[in-house]
Amino acid sequence: MSLRKKSSEFSVVHPHAAGIDVGSTFHVVAVPPECDPRPVRKFKSFTTDLHELSRWLREVGVTSVAMESTGVYWIPIFELLESEGFEVILVNARDVKQVPGRKTDYNDAQWLQKLHQFGLLRASFRPSEHIASLRSYMRHRERLIEYAAAHIQHMQKSLMQMNLQLHHVVSDITGATGMRIIRAIISGARDAAQLATYRDVRCKESEATITAALTGNYREEHVFGLKQAVELYDFYHRMIGDCDTEIEKSMAKLNHQKKNSDSPLPKARHKTRQRHEPEFAVRDALYKFTGVDLTQINGFGPYTALRACA
Repeated sequence: MSLRKKSSEFSVVHPHAAGIDVGSTFHVVAVPPECDPRPVRKFKSFTTDLHELSRWLREVGVTSVAMESTGVYWIPIFELLESEGFEVILVNARDVKQVPGRKTDYNDAQWLQKLHQFGLLRASFRPSEHIASLRSYMRHRERLIEYAAAHIQHMQKSLMQMNLQLHHVVSDITGATGMRIIRAIISGARDAAQLATYRDVRCKESEATITAALTGNYREEHVFGLKQAVELYDFYHRMIGDCDTEIEKSMAKLNHQKKNSDSPLPKARHKTRQRHEPEFAVRDALYKFTGVDLTQINGFGPYTALRACA
C-alpha cells in the first residue's frame, strides 16, 4: 500500500482547524484550502492586527486553532482567540519540528493546520483563566522576593566593609534585631553599646557580644550604600504587599461560587508564620478552594500549599 493511500485513511478530527506559527513581529496563519482562496496569510503582532486575524478566522468558519511558539509571544493571541470563543491549543515546538528539510514560516503554519485537522497534535497544559491569573501573580511575587534578596546581600556587603559583623551575632540580619540595628545606623546612631540595646529578647547573643560585633569603621560611603540597600529592600517588600492584595483577590474569584465546607478548618500544625508567607488568611482561602487542609501534609506550610495550587 502506498504512503499516499495510507495517509488518506486518516480521519478528520477538526474539520474547521487553523494553524498559527507565532513570531515576535508577525504570525503566519493557515486554514484549510477549501475555506479561502488565500488559505495562508500573515498578520502583524499588533493588537489591531490580532483582531483582524480573529475576524478572518471567524469569516472562514474556523472553530479550532493550534499554535506553536517559544517564549511569551503566544500569550496575547492565545488569550484573544480564547476570549473570542475559539478552541485554542498550544503545541510544544519540539513535537512538530520532526519534518526533515528546511521549512519556512508558511510551511510551518500549513503543517500545523494539517496535523491539527487530523487530531495529531498534543496540547500543552493550560490552566483555567482564574488559575492562570493566580499563577501569573505568584510567579511575579517570586521574582520580587528574589530582587529583595539581592539587596540583603548589598546590606551584608556594606556592613562587612565597615567591619560590622552583625551576621555573626544574629541568625538573620533582616530579622527583628538586625533591622532595628541597621535602621538605627542609617538614622545616625554610631555608639555600639547603644545599638546593642536594640537586641530583641529572643536573640541568643548577649548585649556585650553584640556591642563587640558593632564596633566598626562607619565610613560615610558605606553607610550610604547600606541606606540605599535598605530602601530598595523596603521598596520590593511594599511591592510584594501589593502583589499579595491581588493574590487575595484572585483567590476570592476562584472561591466565588464555592460553598463553605461542612467541616471546620482543622487546627494549624504550624504556629509560626512561614517565611515570605502572604499577609492574608491563606489557609482559609485554600481550604475553601480545595476542600482539604493541605497544610496538614508534612512539610507543607500555607505558602508552600499556595505555590503548589498555582
